[in-house]
Amino acid sequence: MNTFEELGISKALIKGLKELNIVQPTEIQSEVIPLLLNNKTDLVGQAQTGTGKTAAFGLPLLERIEPKRKVVQGLILCPTRELGQQVAKQLFKFTKYTDKIFTEAVYGGEKIDRQINALSRPTHIIVATPGRLIDLVKRKAVDLSQVKTVILDEADEMLSMGFKKELDQILGFLSNAESKWLFSATIPHGIRHIINKHMSADAHRVEISGRNVVNKNIAHQYLICEEVDKFHVLMQFLKSESKSRGVVFCKTKAATQKLEKQLAAKNVAAGAIHGDLLQKERDKVMRAFKNKKLQFLISTDIAARGIHIDELSFVVHYQLPDKEEYYTHRSGRTARAGKEGISLSLVSTSEIKQLRYFEKVLGISFNQIRQVK
Repeated sequence: MNTFEELGISKALIKGLKELNIVQPTEIQSEVIPLLLNNKTDLVGQAQTGTGKTAAFGLPLLERIEPKRKVVQGLILCPTRELGQQVAKQLFKFTKYTDKIFTEAVYGGEKIDRQINALSRPTHIIVATPGRLIDLVKRKAVDLSQVKTVILDEADEMLSMGFKKELDQILGFLSNAESKWLFSATIPHGIRHIINKHMSADAHRVEISGRNVVNKNIAHQYLICEEVDKFHVLMQFLKSESKSRGVVFCKTKAATQKLEKQLAAKNVAAGAIHGDLLQKERDKVMRAFKNKKLQFLISTDIAARGIHIDELSFVVHYQLPDKEEYYTHRSGRTARAGKEGISLSLVSTSEIKQLRYFEKVLGISFNQIRQVK
């Protein structure tokens, strides 16, 4: 299937997609959209970030909404505020030429009264982080009794952030929903438990292999250096990219904080985000980065969820990630919207086997560079 029309998407939505330059369905969109357009469907989709999941579940959800019924008909659960905001924004853009469909994003770290006020207006779809949704349900600020479709986006991330109890609770009081769609990069034991407990035994299963996920416009490079030389090598690289913007990834909060201090001492305009930052502090850093007051961002893997800025020329893996899906997710911050980008790993000789593993499972190849140009 080559077009959204052939997949069964309506002309009004296709018109909105064209304006966003979304013309050719991705693999996951081709696989799942025809399944999800059927009335009652449970689906487990295994796919990495960057495969076009939002449109894969968002378009069929929008097709199911009855705009004249001023009740909440769809619920999307996301791990982070950023991802929630991004999903809500995408749905809004898709519906530019359709009858008005109202989507509201609710999440922690924001005044709950403001969100209660927003939900008092007609709302068809709620995009929520699990903790905040439960708070709103307890306050009777939201009525989910008419919800027909529930979507769990990046379910493994919600689990790793400690939302298992909340997910069980939410799915428990939405047992009447006709369709439950779960999307996850990996299917660990906790996700299997959710599937077995809350989804039908004959749920469709779609797996998009990592091979087709990594953006072809990304140049994967590595440079061998010992730990003591790493900061010096990074400084050389950032100097060589003095007109560009990018993200430097670390594995731990402590490493991001240390690197932020080291860069500040060299007068480099960089800000760090990690899981322990208060939401307002995180927003401040992200705002400065988006407004180009900061040239570089330093981030941990979880904190980077939902970062979508189109003009990033590179990512640097200052510390290599443990999992291949984190490598895919990190690299996917660059080379967006058809542009090219660099994904540079700074590794010791003992870490080369990890790169070889990424090459094998992701179907990519790394080029060694001897020094920063």
